[in-house]
Amino acid sequence: MPALPWKSFAKPEEGREYAALLTFLPLKHFRALPQFMLLTFQTQRQLASSKGLLGYALDADVSRRNFWTLSAWEDRQSIMKFAHAMPHEGIMKKLAPAMRQTQFIYWNATAREIPLRWDAAKARAAAPK
Repeated sequence: MPALPWKSFAKPEEGREYAALLTFLPLKHFRALPQFMLLTFQTQRQLASSKGLLGYALDADVSRRNFWTLSAWEDRQSIMKFAHAMPHEGIMKKLAPAMRQTQFIYWNATAREIPLRWDAAKARAAAPK
């Protein structure tokens, strides 16, 4: 699955802060890849109609079975509503046995930082906690 560039759904308002999220989704085995890709397309359809989403991007290192999502939302409540709505909630349950340790990194981003950048987001993930 190739990386997908930032896809915008709403324009950020100058002077506002938004909820940003980087997810790290590592698969245990290559045999999980077809299911992961299919479920990713279902998730993208849900994202397209999700209230509060400003935009998202996907990145992939298929050879290592590592995948990332990067998204900006109106607020954390919008993220949680998306995560706990179907089909996403069911997708998380289906994929859980196929995943290694996932990571979810949240922070506040200013309107000027959107679209979010991969280098800055991955630097946050690599920074000591």
